[in-house]
Amino acid sequence: MVSDGERTATASVAASDNVAKSLPRTDGLPAAEPPGEEYSTGLPGWHVITAAARRGVRVWVVTAVLGLIIGAGLYVKHASYQATTSVVLVPNPVEQPAEGILTDVALAQSRSVAALALQRLGSSENPGSFVSSYTVTPVTDRVLLFTLHAPSSSAAVDEARAVASAFLAYRAHQFQVGEQRTLSALQQQVTQAKQQLATLTREINQLATQPASPQQQARLSALRSQRLAAQAQLPALQTAVTADQVSSRTATAHLIQGSQILDAAVASPSGRVKHAALYVCGGLLVGLLVGLAIVIIRALVSDRLRRRDDVAHALDGPVRLSVGRVRVRRGLAVAQRPEVQRIVAHLRDALPWEDRPVAGLAVVAVDDPAVPALSLVSLALSCAREGRQVVLADLCPGSPAARLLGVRQPGISTASMDGAHLVVVVPGDSVAPAGPLHPAASSAARPDPEITRACQGADILLSLVQLDPALGGEHLATWARSAVVMVTAGAASWAKIHAIGEMIRLAGTRLVSAVLIGADKTDESLGAAYPHPPAHDAPHPTPATPEAAPPTQADPALRITRR
Repeated sequence: MVSDGERTATASVAASDNVAKSLPRTDGLPAAEPPGEEYSTGLPGWHVITAAARRGVRVWVVTAVLGLIIGAGLYVKHASYQATTSVVLVPNPVEQPAEGILTDVALAQSRSVAALALQRLGSSENPGSFVSSYTVTPVTDRVLLFTLHAPSSSAAVDEARAVASAFLAYRAHQFQVGEQRTLSALQQQVTQAKQQLATLTREINQLATQPASPQQQARLSALRSQRLAAQAQLPALQTAVTADQVSSRTATAHLIQGSQILDAAVASPSGRVKHAALYVCGGLLVGLLVGLAIVIIRALVSDRLRRRDDVAHALDGPVRLSVGRVRVRRGLAVAQRPEVQRIVAHLRDALPWEDRPVAGLAVVAVDDPAVPALSLVSLALSCAREGRQVVLADLCPGSPAARLLGVRQPGISTASMDGAHLVVVVPGDSVAPAGPLHPAASSAARPDPEITRACQGADILLSLVQLDPALGGEHLATWARSAVVMVTAGAASWAKIHAIGEMIRLAGTRLVSAVLIGADKTDESLGAAYPHPPAHDAPHPTPATPEAAPPTQADPALRITRR
């Protein structure tokens, strides 16, 4: 027993009672099993998709801008001017007008017409690629519209003129070839009639030189009759062929001369604008859709928890406070923001004032410790300004809370800020440092004597902790009896949050509540904890001194004083 006449604290520890209290009451009924990872809130609704799109605004804005830039680059690479021209055609009398205009469209878009146009332009471009630079549209059964794209306005006009002229020339050539084939067929009929007449005359002459006989006379008479008929048909056939030749040439001339350019090639003023809008707006739209798809799919397949109910079920503890996003960029200046002040007020309410001689509270950061560190430092300074003796223990890697107070080296330091004085404890390189409080387990690690001396006489012991499932959390009970877990929405998985909750309970520390940072405004869930059967409170940790070991008898009393 050590006394200083100033502060006296008495703690009673019963090992047998601790074991009994650590077991839950069953009263003969099966204990309720908390939900596991299969817990589901149903299919995602529209609000989930809109919330994901709102959270990922940076992603889809960036992809939209990238799509716009790519579209603009493609437009610059394939920049073109547009020119149009139209031709009027005389329909081919041997075809239906609706079918004939489709034939003319196919003819205009053939490689032969493209090659003839390139020949007139004096270009060595591939006809196959040149065909893709223009389109042919049937306006009516007699009118075709040619639309050309080229790098310059003058080139577009020249190419439009060349393509239209080449099409008319090639179409006229096809008609002339058809006329020649028809005339050749008619002339072949006349030639065949003349050959037949000459053959009959030759046979008659040969037969006349032979000796006379009844058979010879009958045969000669038949041949002469055939020659007379052939001689009579030949002039009629020649007249008909001549008439067909004249009519065919007249029809061909009408087809060729009646088909001509209707509107001369002119540059289209809106073609370049439409072309640019097509590339730029198309790239913007594609980039926007790709970005939204990435954001929404990522949100649907992610195992990161965002809703209060999901966090409460994973942690097996209530989410009693949720705030919006908090950006820590300017150190303690951000502590005046309403979100941080709400967290500080919640932590103040969670302080176990009934604990004697020191009210110990641990803030467990599941993911990013920046906001928990800022909130804990703000609470420590606020309590110190009220005249309380505050000890702040930073057990996180990198000591984010201690750095906010200007403490950068491991050890025990005194920090002063705006009239507030508090003790800062940075355990150093130890991965699981023991605190000044002894849990019920007698095998708990001995604390550092300097840490114990620094915590003697303190009213409040605040600890910033990050738990690792690979290391366990038994040391948490040596720093605080109560803990508040702080989770950033969308930063931790179900398994990690559940593991943190289990480590806190296994350490014998009471899980007061959870604070959700960056919660969605569309979250309408309550965040209530899964109901448990009633159980005894966790064993009460007791302060320790470097001179004495934890008591092991049934009801020993430990008095801690400071001179």
